Amino acid sequence: MKPTDKVIVVTGAGSGMGRALVLALLKRGARVAAVDLNESTLQETVALTGQPGKVSAHVVNVSDRQAVEALPAEVIAAHGAVDGIINNAGIIQPFVRLNDLQYDAIERVLNVNLYGVIYMTKAFLPHLLKRPEAHIVNVSSMGGFFPVPGQSLYGASKAGVKLLTEGLYSELIDTNVRVTTVFPGAIATNISQNSGVTIQAPASAESSQSFPTTSAEDAAQIIIDGMERDAFQVYVGRDAKMMNLLYRLSPKRATRFMYGKMKGLLPG
Repeated sequence: MKPTDKVIVVTGAGSGMGRALVLALLKRGARVAAVDLNESTLQETVALTGQPGKVSAHVVNVSDRQAVEALPAEVIAAHGAVDGIINNAGIIQPFVRLNDLQYDAIERVLNVNLYGVIYMTKAFLPHLLKRPEAHIVNVSSMGGFFPVPGQSLYGASKAGVKLLTEGLYSELIDTNVRVTTVFPGAIATNISQNSGVTIQAPASAESSQSFPTTSAEDAAQIIIDGMERDAFQVYVGRDAKMMNLLYRLSPKRATRFMYGKMKGLLPG
């Protein structure tokens, strides 16, 4: 689906890849409903657009089901319709082994990364099905198909997004709604800070010196290009493409390779 003259909802729009998506979509002629938990950074995004008439700001916690269920009416009130959603909001876990990960951190990651996508999809899908054409883009991660030690719960949440999205694709084949799963590799964003996670060295699947990073702006262009061609999957960055190939060839060897890259960053 081409974004020109479409209304697209973007979560995690206050910074990083979400902000880049908002700016890129506007340049391609879309109207955007920008969603984020952080009101100040969300307003910064709106100010950067220079097009306040084409973008609306919605302060919403995507893990709050009631707040998400009220969002479609707000978006339609602001723009008259909704044609697509990009579920980009996500957080990482503290960089520790599962044995040392506290339950509050486990629940927070699952609530934002997985339940947030479920809530957004459930809330908007009835409206999308009424449009001549519509699109759902869900951002998983390289960590959603490839294990990263110290981010096992994060990876599990993103693997859930992967299979949820692929199942949704199969359910909607005969409808007007197209579905795309995105797998970013290492993206140059402040995801650790936004996740409230202190890491002594870059250590997540999307923030590691072990791999070259892709800029948020380049990532946004790749994602929107994928949406325009109704791609089933979009891999963002050479690292994501390489690790996908390695893991398909030999899952065990690829897992040991990643452990060798990351073991020095694990505490203890």
